[in-house]
Amino acid sequence: MALKNLYGRVAFIFDEINFDVDQIVGVKNIKITDIEELAQAAMQSYDPDFRSKVRPGDILVGNHNFGYGHPHYPPMRAMRHLGIAGVVAESFSPGYWRGEISMGFPQASCPGILGLVERWDEIEVDWELSEVRNITKGRSLPIEPLSFADREMLDAGGLVPYLKRPVAAS
Repeated sequence: MALKNLYGRVAFIFDEINFDVDQIVGVKNIKITDIEELAQAAMQSYDPDFRSKVRPGDILVGNHNFGYGHPHYPPMRAMRHLGIAGVVAESFSPGYWRGEISMGFPQASCPGILGLVERWDEIEVDWELSEVRNITKGRSLPIEPLSFADREMLDAGGLVPYLKRPVAAS
């Protein structure tokens, strides 16, 4: 499996610095295991109609230290279930980054992203060129290139598939 470029609309912009992703589903819902119930709770505090607006391939945008707090998986499981393909943020909390990359969920650090996009703009994250392009506005910014290990993990679809890959004969 090769890492494909992300191409979609900016479904939501989390402009809060140190955004705790638990807020996506609400802390009281963090232990829900049923994915439909979890997705139903998602974004209710931000945009109650989010579920009906989002489309497969859409992308979330965040501010500095996106994912701050405890790296819980349910909020982003809900986002993936709703069709969110990845996150582009000014920067990421290290624990969140590691957890989501290990789940095979693409993340891109892009200093300046908040000035590049507005909600519903169409964007593309190009991994080979290390840039995010705002298709709607015809502008682009560089992204921080993925480390070799992160790229390999995303190419494989996450940590478990990465570990299960056959080892090349030396």
